[in-house]
Amino acid sequence: MSSPKRYITIRNLKVRYDNLTVLEHVDLDIYANDFIGIIGPNGGGKSTLVKAIMGVLPYSGTIEYSPDICRGGKPHIGYLPQVSSFDKSFPISVGEVILSGMQSERGILGRYDKQDKMRVDELLELVSLKELKGRAIGELSGGQQQRVMLCRAIASKPKLLVLDEPTNFVDNRFENELYNILHHLSDKMAIVMVSHDLGTISSVVRTIVCVNRHVHRHDSNIITPEQLQNYNCPIQIISHGNIPHTVLGSHEHCPHCDSEHI
Repeated sequence: MSSPKRYITIRNLKVRYDNLTVLEHVDLDIYANDFIGIIGPNGGGKSTLVKAIMGVLPYSGTIEYSPDICRGGKPHIGYLPQVSSFDKSFPISVGEVILSGMQSERGILGRYDKQDKMRVDELLELVSLKELKGRAIGELSGGQQQRVMLCRAIASKPKLLVLDEPTNFVDNRFENELYNILHHLSDKMAIVMVSHDLGTISSVVRTIVCVNRHVHRHDSNIITPEQLQNYNCPIQIISHGNIPHTVLGSHEHCPHCDSEHI
C-alpha cells in the first residue's frame, strides 16, 4: 500500500509576538488522509499554529505546501476561524455568503454560474439549512451561522480544511451535528481542528497533535490521563463513562510546563 500524500511540511517553525516566544522548534507533517485534533492549554499556541499554516502571521522556519493543495501557485485551504469576521448586520443572504467562498475562483467581478448555485444547494442540504437559503445571515442563530460559514469554507472544494475551535459559542446540539458533518467530510478532504473539548474530540479525530509552545504528533485518537501526564501540561479530561486506556510516549520538550504562555 502506498503512503498517503504529504500536504504540508513544517520544519523548525518559530513564532514570536514582540519579545514572547509562542512556538518554537516545531516540526509537523499533515497528510492527505489526516483528521487531526489539535489540543493544548489556553495560551499554548494552538491558534497561532493554525494561523501560521494559513499564512496570516509572520514566522521563521519553513512551511512547504504540496502542489496538490495549491491553486494558481498558492495554498488553497478552507478555513473556519473562531469568530466569523463578516458584519452580521450587513444585508446579505445565506446563499450569498456561501457563494462568496468561491470568490477566489471567480474573482471580485466574476459571475457565478448554474453549477455554483447548485453547489450552494448541495452544501445547505449537507448542513440541513436548505430552507434558509434566502434568509439574511444576521437572522440566524449562532449554530446556524456557524454551519453557513462551514459551507463557505468548503464551497470551493479545498483538499484541506482548518477549523479553529469551531464549537465555541454554540449549543450542544449543533456541536454534535458539526462533528457528524466533519466525519462525512473527512472522506473527501484532510481536516485539522483545534478543540478544547478533549472528552469528545477523541471519538471524532484520527490523530492528536499536542501544542504547548512545542508540538507533538501522536498517531492515535485516544486521550488518556497518562498521555496528558506525559505532556506535563495543565489539561483536564471531563468525560462520561470510561476513557480507553493507552499510554503514549513521553515528549522530549515541555519539562513540567516551563513554556511562556500568552
